[in-house]
Amino acid sequence: MDYGSSAGIRFFFTSPGGINQMQVRYLQPMLLLLLAMSAGWHAHGDEPVPQGFSALFNGRDLSGWQGRGHEDPKKWAALDEETRRKKQATDNANLHDHWRVEDGIIINDGQGVFLTTEKDYGDFELLLDWRMVHPGSDSGIYLRGCPQIQIWDPNNPKEKKNGAEYGSGAMWNNNPESEGRFPLVRADNPIGEWNRLKIRMQKDRVTVYLNGKLVVDNAVMHNYFDRESPMFPRGPIQVQTHGGEMQFRNIYLRELNGKNQ
Repeated sequence: MDYGSSAGIRFFFTSPGGINQMQVRYLQPMLLLLLAMSAGWHAHGDEPVPQGFSALFNGRDLSGWQGRGHEDPKKWAALDEETRRKKQATDNANLHDHWRVEDGIIINDGQGVFLTTEKDYGDFELLLDWRMVHPGSDSGIYLRGCPQIQIWDPNNPKEKKNGAEYGSGAMWNNNPESEGRFPLVRADNPIGEWNRLKIRMQKDRVTVYLNGKLVVDNAVMHNYFDRESPMFPRGPIQVQTHGGEMQFRNIYLRELNGKNQ
């Protein structure tokens, strides 16, 4: 008889006549242990790549990523090759001082340059799990090298004046009073729990779901570095942190084109 399943593990027992009460009492602790182990596997982010997406994080190391700080993409592109090469080498060294991978999780100590994709992207959908370890930490996801989908502690009294109480997931660096600057709902999980972002960017418009709740609805993302210019057509994904340890996992991206928009 199929007794139950969890995370792909199935348990089978014979008919009632083939197992006695003592055996059941013996097997129950084993079953609970196996279920706990399966929950632990899920908690570490072991999940299949969603259909149509590619994994930006392989779960083992930072292959495909480099370091970069808060840089105007236009000015970065204008650097001569030698200057850019030297600066990139410095940023990469800094990256490995502050970012590491443990048990399938990317961990940052709250300092250092931003975790930056080596590749640039145009229109895309991005999935990413994040966890804030300590109250008062701060993070964000730069899209095409531009800030940012804001991640912060909604209960941080120091950020109340900036609107942290409304929650994470919106484009706080947009122009004041603009659509999308604050989330439609507060959807953050408590400190220490995982959160999932789903971000869709097409041209200059962004839609964001946080933990399954719509927090930004097709709002225009402003060019932080030049308010009079449109959003950059392509650029890297960057993960920014400061103020305390942040953790990330399950980072997937699907590029959008005429076939899958």
